[in-house]
Amino acid sequence: MNELSTEAANWQIVAAVVIFLISYALFIAEKTNRAVIALAGAILMIVLGLVDFKAAYSFHLPWQTIFLLIGMMLLAGITSRTGIFQYLAVRAAQKAKGKPIPLLIQLSLLSAGFGALFDNVMTILLLVPVTLSLTKILKVNPVPFLIAEVISANLGGTATLIGNPLNMMIGSAVQLSFTDFLIYLGPVVVIILGAALLYFKLLFGKQLQVLSKHKKELMKLDAKTYITDKKLLIKSLIVLGLTLIGFLIHPVLHLDAAVIALAGATLLMLIGIKDHAVEEVLDSVEWVTVFFFAGLFVLVGGLMEAGVIRSLATGMLQITEGSIPFMAMLALWVTGLVSATIDNVPLVATMIPLVQDMGVQLNMNESALNPIWWSLALGASLGGNGTLLGASTNLIAAGMAKREGKSFSYMEFLKVGAPILFISLIISSLYIYFIVL
Repeated sequence: MNELSTEAANWQIVAAVVIFLISYALFIAEKTNRAVIALAGAILMIVLGLVDFKAAYSFHLPWQTIFLLIGMMLLAGITSRTGIFQYLAVRAAQKAKGKPIPLLIQLSLLSAGFGALFDNVMTILLLVPVTLSLTKILKVNPVPFLIAEVISANLGGTATLIGNPLNMMIGSAVQLSFTDFLIYLGPVVVIILGAALLYFKLLFGKQLQVLSKHKKELMKLDAKTYITDKKLLIKSLIVLGLTLIGFLIHPVLHLDAAVIALAGATLLMLIGIKDHAVEEVLDSVEWVTVFFFAGLFVLVGGLMEAGVIRSLATGMLQITEGSIPFMAMLALWVTGLVSATIDNVPLVATMIPLVQDMGVQLNMNESALNPIWWSLALGASLGGNGTLLGASTNLIAAGMAKREGKSFSYMEFLKVGAPILFISLIISSLYIYFIVL
């Protein structure tokens, strides 16, 4: 009987690992929609009995992350209808008086700010077209501006709970608040952003030159014409302000960040969107990402149920000998380097239960593991800046530029992104070791 049980357990382990690895390989290949792959793998896990269906939706599905994502996507989608992003970009360009390096820095700061508050993909989709227009007026190469914006958006998104899906996943899994992310990741992101801006200036300073007549043409633009709906803008700013206040005090309110995000989105739809436009607003939700998350976490659930995560956690503890500093540095550098070349969402989804299991085996409370969580968040998010393939925002910006005949190659991005990635990881290592630990 024991032999039969062992054989059954071994079969489940092999099946779970094979399904997960095939799914992961297909994610990397990017030949099929990642949401379809994740859902197919998840259904296969359930059909084969590797994951119980009830456990899938009651335990493995990250409902907090999913609802937080939907809420923030709706808020960003509604706000984008006002033209505020384009208005601010034009104002930033005029504040820089058309000078290329000040303009690049202004747009980078704007991108980082938007990235901290909204979805990075939304930020890039809105900023890239206006950046292409501005650089066309100035008769200057847009590629340095686009690369700087993408990197800055990724950096800004690293600083907050709502800045990117990775932080949402980690925050929801271990109950880290919006304020926690601001306090622990905000300072190091500001330092890294400063270093990145200095690097941009040194790298692009001599090659970006603009004639005076083109600067004058830029200054003639009327930024106010980019505001398309002033009433909706006022309502959006009020609701966004209330939502951010809610995030800051949500531990006091005893409400999850997902509830606050959905409440803000619902309120804004009620007061700012007419019935006939609601469906258009709902289209602003990246449903592919939502279903990808759902399927992915069931896939990881299969590894958990089969005992694979426990075995990996035990192996990690043997390597690190239970040293929190060692584990934190390992999490930072491994996720940082790996995330530069492959999709970091499956990586983080796998790492979350792995770290949790290590904590259980060490009999540690959740707060004792916080240095590892901050290292994981930093590594996975910063890794996206390393190569063109590191983050979806990089590829989106490259694709949009290509349609305008201003494409940039893998190597062009690598020359900028790789040094910034290593600078970021070194700064993060020092910050984690001397400040967080």
